Amino acid sequence: MAGRFDATVPPLFHDSRTLPMNPRILLAATACLVCSAAQAAPADTLRRIRDPHGGLIVIAHRGCHERAPVRGLGPTPENSAAALAQCAVLGADVMETDVRRSRDGHLVIMHDDSVDRTTNGTGKVADLTLAQLKALRLRQDEGGADAVLTDQAVLTLDELLALAKDRIVLNLDVKDAIYGEVVDAVRRAGAQNRVIVKTFAGRASVPLAAIAPYDQVPFVAIPLAAMPEASDVPIIIDRQSVGAIKPLAIELPVLPLSELPAVLARAQAQGVPVWINTLFTGFVTGMGGDPEARRDPKAVWGRLADMGTRLFQTDAVEALVLYRSERGRSGK
Repeated sequence: MAGRFDATVPPLFHDSRTLPMNPRILLAATACLVCSAAQAAPADTLRRIRDPHGGLIVIAHRGCHERAPVRGLGPTPENSAAALAQCAVLGADVMETDVRRSRDGHLVIMHDDSVDRTTNGTGKVADLTLAQLKALRLRQDEGGADAVLTDQAVLTLDELLALAKDRIVLNLDVKDAIYGEVVDAVRRAGAQNRVIVKTFAGRASVPLAAIAPYDQVPFVAIPLAAMPEASDVPIIIDRQSVGAIKPLAIELPVLPLSELPAVLARAQAQGVPVWINTLFTGFVTGMGGDPEARRDPKAVWGRLADMGTRLFQTDAVEALVLYRSERGRSGK
């Protein structure tokens, strides 16, 4: 059944050699799946994103694929069923994932335009049929030629939507010109209240909330801003925030720290939250990214939160969840 992890999700992995989890850890993880689902239903997550007092939102980049040493959990393949299950265990709010189209027209979950990095196969996703993609196996964590092969398979969008039901919001990064097909799949799954579709908006773009398919699902707008100053971002925020229906959030491109206060002020005035990536070296230059946040969460996530940011996309999911709990205990 689509709503049961024990029936549809292959085992999580405890170490890089893909041995099954220790039974005691698996039991604890299974119990936590139940409590996480109850505490962070997708509809509540969307409400919290919109609520200025909704607290920090943890967005897992390509799922929870990194090790979670505090919880005793090993890595999982990015964009996999196991990565989604691990997100539920850790308490992430949103799983960011990537959608492409196979040669025979199926919507599949894959970041790169080829399968080379993340699987034991080669070739472009667009040149492979669903049957060929399903015959492949995903590599551990972010993949690469030396990454351990797992028993995890490439997922279709339909499968991932079913697995996420009642457990986590999916943020769909649509990699091909297939927005209409993706939104149609979301509607067929009855998942309009538990997904976020991300798209790009430039200075001259019309307000996307009023046009199909963005009028049918919650969406996040990513400003296409001229670098290095990214001074167009406040203008794009204004342009995309007219009318009663607005983007769920604005996902910031790379921009200098000096521009961030003006961007945050404009977003706050429009009542739209800002989403910041701390991936890699971080999307706010001079602030630091995930490596620095792992060492000193307050210096990165805490400083950005104090400035008014609540939505963070990260690969360091466990560290951010732990920092959110610590920050909550301190009354911030």
